[in-house]
Amino acid sequence: MAEQFKEQGGAATMDPSSFYRWLSSAITRRIMAPERLTKNRFRIERQRVKSGAKHVIEYFHQVDDGYSHLAAQTLAGIVERYDIELHCYLVKGPQGKNSAEPEMLLELSRYDSIQIAPHYGLEFPKQSSAPEPALLELATMILAEQDNQSFVDCAAQVGDALWGGDRARMKALAQEYGSSLSTEVAAKVAVGNTRRARLKHYSGAMFYYGGEWYWGIDRLHHLEKRLVQLGVGAQTHSSLLMPQPKMPATNLVDNGRLTLEFYPSLRSPYTAIVFDKVVALANDSGVKLNVRPVLPMVMRGVPATREKGLYIFSDASREARESNIAFGNFYDPIGDPVRRCYSLYPWACEQGKGTALLSSFLAAAFAEGINTNNDKGLKKVLKKAGLSWDEAKTIVGQKGWQSLLEANRLAMYEAGLWGVPSLRLINEKGEQLLGLWGQDRLWLVAQEIQQQLAARQQR
Repeated sequence: MAEQFKEQGGAATMDPSSFYRWLSSAITRRIMAPERLTKNRFRIERQRVKSGAKHVIEYFHQVDDGYSHLAAQTLAGIVERYDIELHCYLVKGPQGKNSAEPEMLLELSRYDSIQIAPHYGLEFPKQSSAPEPALLELATMILAEQDNQSFVDCAAQVGDALWGGDRARMKALAQEYGSSLSTEVAAKVAVGNTRRARLKHYSGAMFYYGGEWYWGIDRLHHLEKRLVQLGVGAQTHSSLLMPQPKMPATNLVDNGRLTLEFYPSLRSPYTAIVFDKVVALANDSGVKLNVRPVLPMVMRGVPATREKGLYIFSDASREARESNIAFGNFYDPIGDPVRRCYSLYPWACEQGKGTALLSSFLAAAFAEGINTNNDKGLKKVLKKAGLSWDEAKTIVGQKGWQSLLEANRLAMYEAGLWGVPSLRLINEKGEQLLGLWGQDRLWLVAQEIQQQLAARQQR
């Protein structure tokens, strides 16, 4: 701590924003430290053994969410493979400050589920639109009537009928499994929302086990590996129920006819762990890379709660460890550090080093613990990017970059995306072939590139 104050010139000269940035960074680093995670897991398991309790997984289902329908298809397999109790809850989607663009998120959940379902051996109806209100209401009434076991038995069937728009099938399921009254439904959802809030989360399609959250089918492999390490069943299976998709081999190389549009942000943990991988994919596959940075959401006036921030950072940390990516030595760049770097971005692009600047800054903030809020830290960022500090110091802080980033944001929203990192694959006609949100979709982009190149060879 004394060293941090010394760097700022003493406590008397440390402005409140700098102090907050240092303090929040120190707290985040401590909370997310791998050794702390290991200790927490050991403590939780020791308490469970001492009490004689079973391993309990809690699942939170959002009926109008595409990701929840995919997750529902795994419930029976989880119960069959692992010696656990599964408790199922109905919940609403993210509310208030935890929900940036609720309608866009629901639309994306449908589009994204269509894209990824086959790769996990699951199903989601193609060209699926928002579910009919009456059908959605009946689906919720059916699920609200179930206990934990019957929820596992029927949740996927109810989802199939809902997303397929099958009224006859839904009515048959209501006859078979029963349905609750509207007043009972509200009470059941309230119980789920309350339980989720108590455990400090906000979203649907979530699994909770032993103090940690796992989002949908994309994070089930983390939960499964934890259960396997604890010896909780699955000994008769040679692979996980929902293994993480792998990046395909780059066998075919493009000649720049395909464009990979990449929307990063300099304060996004997920951007930090995927940025260099996106650049490498473009280089290896020969597609043209168009990097279009945007302001962080909180700097665009989009609120975020502490629970959301902690989940995102802990999840990104877990993803980074899984891929052996340097991450976690964090020094928050929110505010002026981000602005200062972006003010240099157009100048860096003129020298062909705009991407290198962003990569260097993200590494400094999320992996190297460098305070990018002062000249000393920014100088390190520029040196690593191959840029001159002597030139940069005469430019840093200049205006004009804001319009560029705003144009990027508008283009991202126009494509139906709003979060970072987002990726769009575009053909030579300017048509979007794929538009996805999240660092955990890079494998799908890479696969689409190879499929497009293979199809071109056959023509």
